Amino acid sequence: MIGKLKGTVDSYGEDHLILDVHGVGYLVHCSGRTLQALAPVGEAAVLFIETFVREDQIRLFGFQSEAEREWFRLLQAVQGIGAKTALAILSTLSPAELAQAIALGDKAMVARAPGVGPRVATRIVTELKDKTPSLGLGDPLVAQLSGTTPAASGGAASDAVSALTNLGYGVPQATAAIAAALRGAGEDASAETLIRLGLRELAR
Repeated sequence: MIGKLKGTVDSYGEDHLILDVHGVGYLVHCSGRTLQALAPVGEAAVLFIETFVREDQIRLFGFQSEAEREWFRLLQAVQGIGAKTALAILSTLSPAELAQAIALGDKAMVARAPGVGPRVATRIVTELKDKTPSLGLGDPLVAQLSGTTPAASGGAASDAVSALTNLGYGVPQATAAIAAALRGAGEDASAETLIRLGLRELAR
């Protein structure tokens, strides 16, 4: 199983690149977002790899970060979502944007991806909302409020998250909503202000 490749970019295709690793060219399929972020031909690149083994072929999928690879896996756990659709979603939304969309139940945001209609977007949001313990991937503020950093203890933001969960919202939804409220109101905002703004985010 290949987990990571480090080499030189040999060439780019529409949805893939060939990565030269010590003279061996690996054809790696990537999201459009990852391809745009990689180095030009002839320069070094590192990709986290997901390997698909089938009876008639082996396909490699490459990702800019472990977070993106984890979302690729999670998306395919949703009924009817294959590798092609998962890559289309990750080409449209960053891991942080996808995490926030699911936390807030923002089906319209997920449906922006090519080939993802309202029904599929609803299924993604519904099925993944309880399967993403690290919804803050790529978003330090959400990660902080989720308790993954020491700075998460106490304060108006924590009180606001607690208030929203007491109102019946899930922890991921409340956390993402208060993170969005903090970005708009600033770190000095009161708990009351954050709760009001957080509820507005959840109502969208």
